Parts: sequence; structure tokens; C-alpha cells
Amino acid sequence: MRSPVKLTGIVFAVLGLGSGAAHAACDNLPSHTELKAALDVSIAQPNGGFGLGMWGTIVNRDGIVCAVAFTGADRGDQWPGSRIISAAKAYTANAYSLPGLALSTANLYGSGQPGGSLWGLQFSQPTAVGASSDAYKGPAKDFGQANDPMVGKRIGGQIVFGGGFALYNAAGKIVGGLGVSGDTSCKDHNFGWRVRHALALDYVPGGISKDPARPDNIIYDMGAASQGNVASPSGFGHVDCGLGEREISASLPAVP
Repeated sequence: MRSPVKLTGIVFAVLGLGSGAAHAACDNLPSHTELKAALDVSIAQPNGGFGLGMWGTIVNRDGIVCAVAFTGADRGDQWPGSRIISAAKAYTANAYSLPGLALSTANLYGSGQPGGSLWGLQFSQPTAVGASSDAYKGPAKDFGQANDPMVGKRIGGQIVFGGGFALYNAAGKIVGGLGVSGDTSCKDHNFGWRVRHALALDYVPGGISKDPARPDNIIYDMGAASQGNVASPSGFGHVDCGLGEREISASLPAVP
């Protein structure tokens, strides 16, 4: 499904008909049309969780929002609160990934727990005050559309659970981040992984996962949160949400 999604975006760009990412800083990143198509591709595949609708956001390397979209027929068909969470995940994954090292937000979970090496990270930068006013502004009918109020703004925020990914183009260059939200954090990870794959922006050069085919994949070395077992031997692990997500993560598409 990679080529059709990208081809759609290329056609729209050539014809000047692209409806999203009009901001110059978002050139060469997926438009609203491309993002929406990739979300639709991913939602139709097995990802675990509760089977809920999803939001997705793309930011550029400077953390500026380029596109926001959702999977349902209406903005209320998925958790309204997940719109801004998806943007914060995109910002976080981009902010803590480098040209040679990708960290998904799932990789930050274990280290972000009390006693972890990054404990407190999630509190260090709340959603930017100036930008958040634009994020919450209406009309609400524009939420998730090409003219979403977040587009062109740097929303910020720090999220340390699954659903955020750095974006790497075919040349291996990091170009921004993707964030998705709307279900369990484990399902968000699987879903977002497929979205990035559909956008052909998963040329990940390296990560901390021991699986070279999935360098920034979620690491399940912690127990279920409900059991109180939240120690991560690797320091970069994630809890098991318990709805089939763990098994699916092991067979997610390999990076190119």
C-alpha cells in the first residue's frame, strides 16, 4: 500500500491541489490528503486495542504542525482529546530522535517512570501555552481538516507512551515526526507504525530495539500496569496493555 499513498500525494502536489501543509516549512512532508489516506490504510489492519477511531498529526523537523487528520466520518467519532495528544506525540518523537538514532515515544515509557533515567521528562515541557490557544480555537468543524488551527503552529508537549515516531525519508534523512492517538498506547504504537510505513517515511537508520528490522519498535520487557510491575530491565521498555497488541508488534512491517 506504500506506493498508492505516496503517488496520491505526488499527484496533488504537482497539480497544486494539495489541501494540507500549505506552510512552506512543510514542503516534502505528507499533506492532509496523504495523512488521511495512510490513516485509513492502517485502521483496516489488525492493531489490537479496543478497535477505536484514531487521530494523526505530522510535524516537521522544527516541530511545526503540518497536517492533522482522523479516521472517522466526523471529528467526534474518535476521542476529541486525542487530537492534541497526537500532536504532542509527533513533537516528542521528533524532538528526541537524531539522524542516526530513532526513539519512538514507546521507547521513552520505561525511562520516564519514577526512578527511570528520564523521570520527569513528561513534565518538563507542557503543551506550549501560546500555541495551545490556537490548538483549542474553533471553529471545531476545522479540527482534523486541512485548515486545522494547529497547522503552522508549534504545539510542543512531551508524551512518554506509545504512538509517536520520527520520520525518515528514502535518503535516510530525518524530516519530522508522526503522532497518533485514540486507543490503548500499545495499539497506538502498532497503528502509527503502519501509518508511517504507508507514508514511506520509515527508512529508520537505527534504534534501541534488539530487532534490526524494527529499530524503534516497542520493547515489552515490563509487566502489565494493572499488576504493578512497571520496572524495565532495558530502561526503554513499555507495559503490556493486554489486548493483543504485543503479539502484533512482533510482526509489524520491517523497515526498508
